Amino acid sequence: MAEELTPSAPEEEEQPVKQRKNGLYLEVSDELAQNMAGGWADTELRDLKPVAQASHTAARRAALSARFPGERLVIPAGSLKTRSNDTEYPFRASTEYVYLTGDQTEDGVLVLEPTADGHSATVYLLPRSNRENGEFWLSGQGELWVGRRHSLAEAEQLLGIPAKDVRELADRLREQTGPVRAVRGHDSVIESALTDKVTAERDEELRVYLSEARAVKDAFEIDQLQLACDATARGFEDVVKVLDKAEATSERYIEGTFFLRARVEGNDVGYGSICAAGPHATTLHWVRNDGPVRSGELLLLDAGVETTALYTADVTRTLPISGRFDALQRKIYDAVYDAQEAGIAAVKPGAKYRDFHDEAQRVLAERLVEWGLVEGPVERVLELGLQRRWTLHGTGHMLGLDVHDCAAARTEAYVDGTLEPGMCLTVEPGLYFQADDLTVPEEYRGIGVRIEDDILVTEDGNRNLSAALPRQADEVEAWMASLKS
Repeated sequence: MAEELTPSAPEEEEQPVKQRKNGLYLEVSDELAQNMAGGWADTELRDLKPVAQASHTAARRAALSARFPGERLVIPAGSLKTRSNDTEYPFRASTEYVYLTGDQTEDGVLVLEPTADGHSATVYLLPRSNRENGEFWLSGQGELWVGRRHSLAEAEQLLGIPAKDVRELADRLREQTGPVRAVRGHDSVIESALTDKVTAERDEELRVYLSEARAVKDAFEIDQLQLACDATARGFEDVVKVLDKAEATSERYIEGTFFLRARVEGNDVGYGSICAAGPHATTLHWVRNDGPVRSGELLLLDAGVETTALYTADVTRTLPISGRFDALQRKIYDAVYDAQEAGIAAVKPGAKYRDFHDEAQRVLAERLVEWGLVEGPVERVLELGLQRRWTLHGTGHMLGLDVHDCAAARTEAYVDGTLEPGMCLTVEPGLYFQADDLTVPEEYRGIGVRIEDDILVTEDGNRNLSAALPRQADEVEAWMASLKS
């Protein structure tokens, strides 16, 4: 990784260049500065077409405007976060900002200014790097180092929103009066400028509204989720094809294989991939992915491709590493499959959100009683929650721009709410028998099974967006055999 001359750009032309400690170049000569300032071609992009979601983001902003009339609304994208010294984590814009703009660039801020008939929207962005003052090549975030960014005029064409220089925004916000709401936790500079103008209560209402607004997906979002699921299915196929290489190395071979598909067909993985082989499958969020992959055991793979528009899939399959389940593995797998079938059947418009969880838990409780692992009757088990020793988690969650989407929604609008067409959620029951669980027979210990699919609520029921991946045990075995042949 090359070392730039200076860690940060001068904000004004007369500001001195900040030298990096231990940098090899101690100064910039006037001659070099003059040379670097000129001789560059015009690269302005003209006649750009709006991003695919532009009409949808406009409708979302209109709904937001109607909800908070007469108030200034400030939604930041966020800024780069340091990973170590002068290296940063890959940037991922805040969900609220992406939802309302379609933009993904760091330091962006959407501001809705109140007007007589609603709001006027402006997106504040970093303009092109300044070539005259050397920022484009002297700053660690200058375009010579990190690549070209859109000009403000280009951004306006792409997003369908007037664009201004974000470096002027903090001062402007400090000077303005009137009620303000902001999405917190992403931009400390903007929050500081608003510190005496906002309240935690008003800001939380804004966050809650934007979370609940995402519950029902529009056509663009549904298409993106389908793209994410389709790419994820291909990622799972990639993994099955290289299980022999994973056996020769570790779970990380599986993680890397899926990540390749995510980066080629999307933006990234939507969350840390869980590549849990053998007893690691009983750890719900096993993301270390450094364990052995052994024939005869199960692989629980929970992974999702995030599209370039940042919508993510969230799919789990539990696969026999050898290609075939043994008798006990199949018994446990079939119980989870039957629970998932019951859960998916309960996903339909007008149903309570909790219904799919309750139906899946009932099936699992019945099997645990049937196997003699917990004392019945089933109603007693469910009332006391005794099945939770082995089922552990809820049966699903909302899905969208966040893998656990709509998380800030009010309880009455989410888990105590009613399903509507356009909602997308996961259905993911599981059974997990810990390696040290002395309450179950020894042969159960270390087996974990989860099956997860992404389910869209439709007008007349539901659609499984991840149906390209087989779920039933015989179909899983046949699918794996076809990929290895």
